[in-house]
Amino acid sequence: MDIGIDSFAAILPDPTTGALPSATDRMAELLEEVEVADRVGLDVFGIGEHHRAEFLDSAPSIILAAAAARTSRIRLTSAVTILSAADPVRVFQEFATIDLISRGRAELVVGRGSFGEAFPLFGLDTRAYDELFAENLALFLKLGETSHPTWQGRFRPALNGQGVFPRPHQPRLPVWVGVGGSPQSFARAGTLGLPLMVAIIGGTFDRFRPAVDSYREAGAEAGHDPAKLKVGIHAMGFVGETDAAARDAFFPGWAHLTGKVGRERGWSPPTRAQFDDMAGPEGAFLVGSPETVAAKMLRASEALGGVSRITFQMSTASLETAAMKRSIEFLGAEVAPMVRERLRTG
Repeated sequence: MDIGIDSFAAILPDPTTGALPSATDRMAELLEEVEVADRVGLDVFGIGEHHRAEFLDSAPSIILAAAAARTSRIRLTSAVTILSAADPVRVFQEFATIDLISRGRAELVVGRGSFGEAFPLFGLDTRAYDELFAENLALFLKLGETSHPTWQGRFRPALNGQGVFPRPHQPRLPVWVGVGGSPQSFARAGTLGLPLMVAIIGGTFDRFRPAVDSYREAGAEAGHDPAKLKVGIHAMGFVGETDAAARDAFFPGWAHLTGKVGRERGWSPPTRAQFDDMAGPEGAFLVGSPETVAAKMLRASEALGGVSRITFQMSTASLETAAMKRSIEFLGAEVAPMVRERLRTG
């Protein structure tokens, strides 16, 4: 199982004063977090894409390129690239460049995104977001097959053999499909034979089992090798000395961001009781001591019929800079070895 971290480069106000930290300092801290993850042996670090004031990840490929120059072994991925609102040719060029800088460590998780700001920002019709995604994904995959594609679609000017360069270091850029709750998205990923990254940011892990089964069934019906139908989990997670310490470090930032989004969407304000329930034995938050988190990761994998990757969304704890780095160290030095040993021995 690959184990790693996803960051949205959150920039959070001080809970007491309301003051925002420097964006420059927060970006420097983020790159230090990637370096720590590389040093402690984690497998992957992902950078999201948002176009909102509370996040600094509107240009994830640039952050990943900076991370590539400062690391040596960790794989670097988007989490996710909003492919519905991007030019697939440009995205391919950017990630091929990251792949060259990193000597073959670049990946992408592509999706439609959970926020809608990118569409009006780039002059796109939100009503066509699924059609845009399907078309752009098809083109992106074609770009991996040939440097001089011939292609025509609805939303982008045709390609008539123009060269698309540079080419990546790897023979093919690995592409995962990021999904939330749409059954159509799960089935599409299976039909294409692409690995699946499931964003589970609340509730329980086992409620996604039917959708994951439909992904595997669609892949089998399309004739894909079951070994290539990998499933990953993107979940809220944080590791501390104790369960209580981890929860106390993670809760304030989570409550701030969840509350802000909730007000926009008409949700009730989040409570500590809700948070503690999701961080408890049945909830989908991987928050706690190394032993607690390792055990919960194994239960999550079992609930979904086996997973190939789990990435922790821990950037809502970014107010606690030292605790963030310590959490990454716990994840690499203690949690990952426990999980891998238990998977090895059964």
